[in-house]
Amino acid sequence: MRLQKSFAILAAWSCLFGSLQAQQPFVERPHNKIVWRPYMKPTVPPVVLTNSERIHGLIRAGRLYLTVQDAIALAIENNLDLQVDRYGPLRADWYVERQQAGGPLKGSTSNQANSSPVIAGQGVRGAESAAGVLANSGSGSGSGQNGGFTQIGPVTPNLDPTVYGTYLWGHTTYPQANLQISGTESLVDISRNFSNYAQEGFLSGTVVQTFLQENYLKENSPGDALNPSVQPRAYVYAYQKLLSGRGMAVNSRYIKMAKKSAEASRVTFRSQVLNLVAQVVNVYWDLVGYQQDRKAKQEALDFADKFYNDTQKQIELGAIAKVDIYRAEAELATSKQDLATADLNVSQQEVTLKSLISRDGAQDPELDAAQIVTLDRLEVPTSDDLPPLRELVATALKNRPDVLLDKINNESQEINSVGTVNAILPSATVYGYSLNTGSAGSPNPISPYRPLPSQIGGLGDALGQVFSNQYNTRVGGLNFSGPLRNRSDQADLGIDQMQLRQGDLQERKNRNDMVVAISNGMIAVRQASLRYRNAVASRELQQQLLTQEQQKFRLGSSTIDLVIAAQRALTSAQYAEIAALQNYSRSRVGLDQTLGTTLETNNVSVDEAMKGTVGYESKLPADVK
Repeated sequence: MRLQKSFAILAAWSCLFGSLQAQQPFVERPHNKIVWRPYMKPTVPPVVLTNSERIHGLIRAGRLYLTVQDAIALAIENNLDLQVDRYGPLRADWYVERQQAGGPLKGSTSNQANSSPVIAGQGVRGAESAAGVLANSGSGSGSGQNGGFTQIGPVTPNLDPTVYGTYLWGHTTYPQANLQISGTESLVDISRNFSNYAQEGFLSGTVVQTFLQENYLKENSPGDALNPSVQPRAYVYAYQKLLSGRGMAVNSRYIKMAKKSAEASRVTFRSQVLNLVAQVVNVYWDLVGYQQDRKAKQEALDFADKFYNDTQKQIELGAIAKVDIYRAEAELATSKQDLATADLNVSQQEVTLKSLISRDGAQDPELDAAQIVTLDRLEVPTSDDLPPLRELVATALKNRPDVLLDKINNESQEINSVGTVNAILPSATVYGYSLNTGSAGSPNPISPYRPLPSQIGGLGDALGQVFSNQYNTRVGGLNFSGPLRNRSDQADLGIDQMQLRQGDLQERKNRNDMVVAISNGMIAVRQASLRYRNAVASRELQQQLLTQEQQKFRLGSSTIDLVIAAQRALTSAQYAEIAALQNYSRSRVGLDQTLGTTLETNNVSVDEAMKGTVGYESKLPADVK
């Protein structure tokens, strides 16, 4: 029973470990109450550095059995370069969210310092401020610029609602030189100031601000009719851009460009997957070619060894001279050296393929020691199966990543040009605000002045005055500014428009180059196919010639030199056939890349590539256990 429980725990941990292995890059947003959620940090899980289980499932008895589809699936699941590329679309999505918040582009910031509030009309210092005789107490405010660049075009308002809160408590003492105002040599203020502020911007160029403030003051001056007193204030302020910065098109341009950038990031990722698949396919077929080359060299070695033994027997029978054994030995030695070189080429190509389909390469001892067994063989069609050039060009225009990226880039430049066009306009802003003020407090027993009966009370009475519009101020206005020559904005627009025209010309040039590349790719495939068929015919002919020469040699009508020459001619023909097949595979893969159809040809899903898990089920051959 305990043993079964142990196995169950082990199985559970294995499932968990497998799920962690399959985990791909993502950002987990915080899950908390809506009040605190904006201030929680997103979580990015750690990277996964272990291979998927697929790779070990294909290893049996020190051999890694691979089809082309298996190699592609392993590369999608384990290739580290592709794993790095998966972060690109994620970053682009977060950049979209950044732009949806509005505000200036990153890099231009400002710092503001706080100051002690003085409310005009409240208390002695408020009276001095209203009269313009308040001296600087040394607690002033300032601002500074930090950052580096100037944004071209209007700045989008902050679109995220923002709230500010300032809560100050104070106990201050001020020496007084004029007793007629304060009535005391040392003015002591006990105060509090609660300020709440909210702002919301809109893509139309409108900004709305609301402000609510409570000011409490208690001081020792007999000149205050109300002491302590409260003075709440509330206002609503709004402004709208009329020329520069007006409209959703100009204020949403960076959001649209960020979305285009996210779209381009996914196209770029597709291009990266396409290039990886093409690289894996090329390496796989090169490995097939090297293995066939090694097989041919093994056959040449077997022939040389047999020919060496046959020569010894012929010498023992006295049919040929003893000196002929040296030529057979030299041929045998050359064949052994060629086979050793072929073995090294196969080993090197296996290392290259393993580095593409695994995350740890030689660090995995089982994978490092495994010999790759390729299960697929490339078939060259007997006839030309390529569509007409016009159809291939249409296919390329639909599938090539660079064509899609050019289109997205042009659209982004068009969107961005809205800002430079709008920036030529002068700045005109209409604004208005409504301010309500309240004032209430307790009568000052040491003051000779009597307050108004309507102002005697507490905070509730003062707020009642605010919300009943008892003391209301309404202001509206228009601000206008514009340069007389405006050369800077006109130059920005001129540069922007010239870049757009250059982009149009470059796009047409790229299309023309693409047509030439497709035509060259078609010619390369046809030439490679023809050369392969010729190489096959040549190899078959040399095989027949060698067979005939061997028969003549056994009958004594041929010489050892002729047999060796025939064998070398056959070996050269075999090498030429293998090279022609490799050349055809590369030209075919290259044409697929030129057309942008590599993923469709090899049944690869971009969504699966993004997730890092492939639904294709790998199976070992039936005769492998």
